[in-house]
Amino acid sequence: MSENLRQRKSVSREGEKKTDDVREILLQTINPKGQERYLSADVAKRDAVVKAFKHAWSAYERDAMGNDNYHPISKKGTNLTDAGGIGYTVVDVLDTIQLMGLDPEYARARKWIANSLSFDRNDRLMPAFNTPFGLPTTEVNLAKRTLVEDPNNVVTTAEIASIQLEMRYLSHLTKNDEYWDKAENVMKIIKKAMLPTGLTSIFMGSESGQFLTSQIRLGSRGDSYYEYLLTFTSLKLELDLIIPQMYESTMAAIHKLLLKTSAEKNLTYAIELVPNVGRRGRVTWNSEHKQDHLVCFIGGSLILGATTSGATVSHVSVPPRDEELTENARRDWKTGMAFIETCMDLYQGTATGLAPEIVHFKRAGDKEQPKGSNGDWYINGARPANRKPPHDARYMLRPETIESLFLAYRLTGDEKYRQYGWNIFQSIEKYTRVETGGYATILNVDDVNSKLEDRMETFFLIRT
Repeated sequence: MSENLRQRKSVSREGEKKTDDVREILLQTINPKGQERYLSADVAKRDAVVKAFKHAWSAYERDAMGNDNYHPISKKGTNLTDAGGIGYTVVDVLDTIQLMGLDPEYARARKWIANSLSFDRNDRLMPAFNTPFGLPTTEVNLAKRTLVEDPNNVVTTAEIASIQLEMRYLSHLTKNDEYWDKAENVMKIIKKAMLPTGLTSIFMGSESGQFLTSQIRLGSRGDSYYEYLLTFTSLKLELDLIIPQMYESTMAAIHKLLLKTSAEKNLTYAIELVPNVGRRGRVTWNSEHKQDHLVCFIGGSLILGATTSGATVSHVSVPPRDEELTENARRDWKTGMAFIETCMDLYQGTATGLAPEIVHFKRAGDKEQPKGSNGDWYINGARPANRKPPHDARYMLRPETIESLFLAYRLTGDEKYRQYGWNIFQSIEKYTRVETGGYATILNVDDVNSKLEDRMETFFLIRT
């Protein structure tokens, strides 16, 4: 056994204890006297959510069991490749079924996995790391065990960074250093290449190990990088000092460069930085006041980070008191709570009560109000209900706001956040439910009679 692995093994119990601490924070509240009380379940609402899950899962199981994707309107499944599926939906949703206590459904899903899939401890994925700097490619041929090269040698920051927990836990289970080292190397390369601002662009060169001149944003192609910084930092694994350092510097950079406040309601939102290459290759950055729904993860991530990695006590109060958090954690808590309110405004400001995929925020000083705006933000290209809506107007059953609301409720005990979540659930039921089974993307959140797209995203069952 290598010395490196011995060290990891020696702290694994401590890492597990830290994980338990995080779990306890999410499950209980602590009153000022330190006595524990558990948040009570709203049984009627809980059962309604389980019923909705069964409505979706039973349709998938009936029409597409084992397929990667499900199309509820046409009642069929499709796969990620022509070669066939990998049971993507079944594997991903298994723990959700178990958490909901759906024992018969769990038994059938588990049996399907046992009988239909083969396991090789990730070895078929490892060729993806066979690049000059060990940055994994987007695709790998599982049958041939070879990487699929990108013709432009480009990888996305979100994709290469979202392997940390899985690969390192696999190393823990198999006692094999290789998986840990591959994951750790990715973060080392990102840290070394990080822009002077402390931020990262959304693309890297797999041949150069450097960030490419591309957008900087918390949304698509960047989001998972920021999520994993927080998740891994919260576990406080003593062997990894790289990610916590990156987390602190990145959160500071986000506050300094990406956060803005809207003109009317003082809503906190994140801009995107778009590069402009001028003469002699000089790069300047333009601000685009555009925010993806994906960015709504940041509210929950910030408040979770504030009460775990930013806590000065072993258990924080619910809600946390100022003296229980570091100065940066108090900053992150305030920003996270403000972000959650912004994301709820995106839901409350549409005809269906569902948030659009992308919004643009009106800039202070703008003389004209774009059509379709509610005052602070608008859907770019919004059209009357009888015309084809823009892509930005859709709701794809996304989970980011709901996840942030869950964390806000657990960390504050404030019923407001549970009610926010319930309001979203009711809108999902009313406007995206397919009566024959499943739920589907609604194409225009500002049209109560909008058509649905024949697709139920896998993350809906797993996270939403």
